[in-house]
Amino acid sequence: MSLTNPYGDVELTSPQALRALAHPVRLALLDRLQRHGPATATQLAPHVGATPSVVSWHLRHLASFGLVTDWDGATSKRERWWQAAGRGFRFTMPDDAEGQDAARQLRAEMFARSAEAPVQWSLQDEPRLDPEWRALAGLADTRFAVTADELRQLEKAIEALLAPYVRRKGGQLPDGARLVRMLRYLLPEPGDPAAS
Repeated sequence: MSLTNPYGDVELTSPQALRALAHPVRLALLDRLQRHGPATATQLAPHVGATPSVVSWHLRHLASFGLVTDWDGATSKRERWWQAAGRGFRFTMPDDAEGQDAARQLRAEMFARSAEAPVQWSLQDEPRLDPEWRALAGLADTRFAVTADELRQLEKAIEALLAPYVRRKGGQLPDGARLVRMLRYLLPEPGDPAAS
């Protein structure tokens, strides 16, 4: 797995890895470890709706693809602690049919999981924000016409702009900084843009 992209994300390339992560419990486990840090299967179980033994099995499966690893900071050797291998993950649409099917499965699971995030944020997080941060939250639904190459360049430019903020560590954060989650969808539409 590569960590050479601008965010330091794990890059998934094999159809097997894409399919492994397309499972809702595995995706939830990885998300929980990325957002909240190392944990045991017992600690993770209530957050993903599975028993500790089922969680352990899914974690071992994720580990076989390099998405999670053992955490060496545990003070007790009685329980196995896990950590995410990277802050995030990424994948591109493979060229072969098997890879494309696996990528579509993962993308669909990610869309389903992300669809709940704005609603949960508006119900649980937004009311607890002070007015300044509440005013900065936003949503945009912008349509524009680009070529495939222009869209690739736009995505690279956005990543280059965000990368310094994504890669900052806790000790490098300025006073007043807080975590912000950006959900960014690129949804090419079929058809002729001139007809729109």
